[in-house]
Amino acid sequence: MCRYAINLNNISYAYEGVKVLRGLSLRLSPGEHVGILGDSGCGKSTLLKIAAGLYEPDSGEITVAGERLPERIRKQVAMVMQGNCLFPLSIRDNICCGHEISEKKLWAACESASLARWIENLPEGLDTSVGERGCQVSGGQAQRIQIARAICKDAPVILLDEPVSSLDRDTGESVLRALRKLTQGRTVVHVTHHPETLEGDYVVRRMEGGRLNNG
Repeated sequence: MCRYAINLNNISYAYEGVKVLRGLSLRLSPGEHVGILGDSGCGKSTLLKIAAGLYEPDSGEITVAGERLPERIRKQVAMVMQGNCLFPLSIRDNICCGHEISEKKLWAACESASLARWIENLPEGLDTSVGERGCQVSGGQAQRIQIARAICKDAPVILLDEPVSSLDRDTGESVLRALRKLTQGRTVVHVTHHPETLEGDYVVRRMEGGRLNNG
């Protein structure tokens, strides 16, 4: 087992000439949970995308689940993003993302994500289209589809970007319950404006000036 599930060492990144991250470092042991707070535009989402292997930093070193290459890092990470990050395909396709997943595993993921009862009542079930940009499902349903996708991927590292910020209180609490099942026993980075969503054993850090401080 790797000593660190996530090791970001002295990471710097600039976007359109503006320095977003400045010598940022973050080390998480396997199974550790960290919550990152900070103002809008402070670089929280950029940090997640670098940790997910979607962005490459201008300088610094990255290791995630023992991998250094972006294409390999992406296989070790599952993300649940803010808003409706769905493809204009069926619920099934949005969860499977082109991978062969058994019906048993698929339905187990839907059950864990609190989707199963809703899907069972749809005329086309899992083959129901979510519409362009997920316009045919609610915000809470879209988030739970993302969670089911992450459960099926079974990655050791989970990255959460404001997963309940656009939801009403009851729907947000339902999504948080599904997230607790997803994140159990995994390494988690959860960025948010809302510290009350960081339940359990989260270590809280604050991002300011492109660096991480203690919460």
